[in-house]
Amino acid sequence: MDKNNYCVIMAGGVGSRFWPLSKHKQPKQFLDILGTGKTLIQMTFERFASICPVENFFIVTNANYKDLVLQQLPNIKEDQVLLEPIRRNTAPCIAYANHKIQKRNPKASIIVTPADHLILNETKFLSVLSEGIQFVQAGNQLLTLGIHPSRPETGYGYIQVANKAVKDYTNVYPVKTFTEKPHLELAKIFQESGEFFWNSGIFIWKLSAIQEEFNKYLPDVNALFESIFEKLDTPQEQEVIDEIYPECQNISIDYGILEKSENVFVYCSEFGWSDLGTWGSLYEHTAKDSNQNAIQGENVMLYESKNCLVNVSNGKLVVVQGLKDYIVVETDNTLLICPKRDEQEIKKIVNDVKITKGKKFI
Repeated sequence: MDKNNYCVIMAGGVGSRFWPLSKHKQPKQFLDILGTGKTLIQMTFERFASICPVENFFIVTNANYKDLVLQQLPNIKEDQVLLEPIRRNTAPCIAYANHKIQKRNPKASIIVTPADHLILNETKFLSVLSEGIQFVQAGNQLLTLGIHPSRPETGYGYIQVANKAVKDYTNVYPVKTFTEKPHLELAKIFQESGEFFWNSGIFIWKLSAIQEEFNKYLPDVNALFESIFEKLDTPQEQEVIDEIYPECQNISIDYGILEKSENVFVYCSEFGWSDLGTWGSLYEHTAKDSNQNAIQGENVMLYESKNCLVNVSNGKLVVVQGLKDYIVVETDNTLLICPKRDEQEIKKIVNDVKITKGKKFI
């Protein structure tokens, strides 16, 4: 195992599209969404543990989730959990981790990953990571993992690749364009063209390479962390992070750097990836009965119902009659019944609930 390999796990999101199971006190990355006996963040940590030494992991999360991280990842030490006082999207999150790693190992190669993705073919995935690390170590390229689209998905971002692969790397292509969540007709065109891949949000780069791009495209964000560099890994770290974080631009790494840089490449592959961003994506990866219903809950009775996802607590009897293509989710104080086709509206629903009913339901 290469001691220069580092892994940054981004675990600060609230997973609002997985409401009402995912709530502010315990978002989806800290839940056993798949019923495997492990939470999503535990599965993510284990996935990279064969490539990165345990001491080379950093978990960037909201300050409210510190205890959850330490409970669920007992091998991680407290100084490996980087606490954001407020959410500022992925660019400041990555900048913070970069400077922590810079303090310890300027020669680092870094994998950046969300905490809540599903990887079905882990053997293939590890092979992709190994080749990806080899690719970025040879130069100053930024690499993102692109997924062959299996359907015209409107909930993912897309990356268009150049026609010719990089020499000696048959699956690595220069990036032509990034496109955020397209409408259905455009998504169909993307899938049929063969030039577009889903943007997985998993990145690989050398520390020196990503720092160079931060200095070029997000110098103000980088300067804030430069200003407190000497206090990182000291008792004053959290205090100075709390001071500068509100000043950081609220921007994603995609918008802030990747869409502007001329040095971005895509490793195009397929390893059974899903970002598990919605109930619909969970439905796709859950075992189903003869009527294509995906059921989690010991006391669920379905009549004349097809293609539904039902996720309820084991202690509650739930009877569903005559529903087709619906999401039914129950938690201790909330019941959601929603057509699968409208799952993207759940985020708006959560907003409305917060305004009209208060925080206790979210």
